[in-house]
Amino acid sequence: MGEILALDAVAAGVPEVLVGGPALDARVRWLHVSDSAGVARLLNGGELLLSTGSGWPAEPAELRALLAGLVEAGIAGLVLELGAHYRYVPAVVVDAAAEHGLALAALHREVKFVALTEAVHRRIISEQTAALHARDEVRERFTALALRGAPADHIVQQLARTLGAPVVLENLAHEVVAADLPPEAEEELLGGWQLRSRDAHRRASLGGGAMVAAARPDAWLIVPVEARGIRWGHVIAMPGPAHPAGRTSVLEQGAIALALGRLADADDDTWARIGRQRLVEHLLTGRFGTAGGASARLASAGFALTGADLYGVVASGRVADGTVDEAARRLGGRALEGRPQAGGAPASARVLLLSLPAGTRFDDAAARGFAAALAGSDAGGADAAGVALAIGRQAHDLDGLLVSVQEALDLARTPLPAKARGPVVRRSQDRPLVRLVTSLRDDHRLQELGEHMLAPLIEHDLARGGDLLDVLGAMLAHPGNRTAAAQASHLSRSVFYQRLALIGDLLDVDLDDGETLTALHLALLVRRSATR
Repeated sequence: MGEILALDAVAAGVPEVLVGGPALDARVRWLHVSDSAGVARLLNGGELLLSTGSGWPAEPAELRALLAGLVEAGIAGLVLELGAHYRYVPAVVVDAAAEHGLALAALHREVKFVALTEAVHRRIISEQTAALHARDEVRERFTALALRGAPADHIVQQLARTLGAPVVLENLAHEVVAADLPPEAEEELLGGWQLRSRDAHRRASLGGGAMVAAARPDAWLIVPVEARGIRWGHVIAMPGPAHPAGRTSVLEQGAIALALGRLADADDDTWARIGRQRLVEHLLTGRFGTAGGASARLASAGFALTGADLYGVVASGRVADGTVDEAARRLGGRALEGRPQAGGAPASARVLLLSLPAGTRFDDAAARGFAAALAGSDAGGADAAGVALAIGRQAHDLDGLLVSVQEALDLARTPLPAKARGPVVRRSQDRPLVRLVTSLRDDHRLQELGEHMLAPLIEHDLARGGDLLDVLGAMLAHPGNRTAAAQASHLSRSVFYQRLALIGDLLDVDLDDGETLTALHLALLVRRSATR
């Protein structure tokens, strides 16, 4: 209503707002002109009533009843023209309007009601036309996303950009699947998400296909994601600016696109898997605003950080699809899965963030059972023999977990032992040199050592497409057993010895000297650690 009072046709009447504030935000559906005291029965709600009050009763009690009837009819506001009947607005009318939160304005000059009606209706129709065009544009945009098979996180991102507000997609367990939030607000918006979401759903009231948590400025707009009688979750928009198409309409179009994506995907766990993979990738690449925000994201995805034993794990080999979370649940915990962001680790490697209840046994026997579950087999299954686990140190907070993940990655980049039987379980605590390199990975002196010692081999391999670094790594992984080292390099013994001779010549070192081998091993670990 506030915008209508600013129109030139209304301004000509010198309007005075007698009851304003939040009441002026009421949406005007139409303008109605009447002086009748019984006009309330002719209204449908949302009208702005324009009157001179000539047919109104004189008794204060009757005036108060008249105002109550107008409010009950749902009018958006009242504009009273002074002069023809009233020289001033009766105090009882002002008091009643204020009591009911009804916008009230007085016009101090006579205006042509037909001109005022024409201007207001032109403005309303113009807004309705703009809203229709906006709805068409939004519908086309999200239909195109659905037809292209856009992933859920991209649709959520587009919703957030369209609405200019944070948007969260959650599953039916109130776990965050995808979210587009300002980095600085992640901790505030996602902290204690599941409890806050459940509370918002309890307070939500159904209205127009959407649920609004409460009639207050910080209310959430909640729309279910469902199709063919199946509901997968909800998409939630935080408070934000108005949209020409209507915020509810925009959110509903996004929910339709998300539902079509779910129908097209036969895998019921797609949302959770993709959401967790994106989360792990963001953590590994440092794409989060604050540690608190990252912790809130993990917690909102159902991954416990407090009261838990945390491990970074790299699993490679015959890991079956869709087994990670089930394998963790067998241990009573949860796991998030991602992919290494750089070379060095095996092509099949998967980075796992593992959260187990504090005190849960995760010794080698339990780890082998975990590996078997990842392979989709029983503990003694043949598939489990092709799984290798690299496990970082136990941690109890986010910083420690990220260090554990990096230790596991560094360990996974080292060659596996020859002729390993069954699932291979390696721990960073058993590889002190790996842990040392991980803890000192950003020390320029360590980086300088690795670059200085290995530079001739690096340049040789780059120039000739050689494998000298791999041969050196195989030799260091099998000290004293060059036959096994040759087998690990997939080279004959004669060719392997030729490569070793070339390495010795290029580096100008004695490959039988223990101190030299230790330095080379350290340099190679530094290089592998830096390849991320």
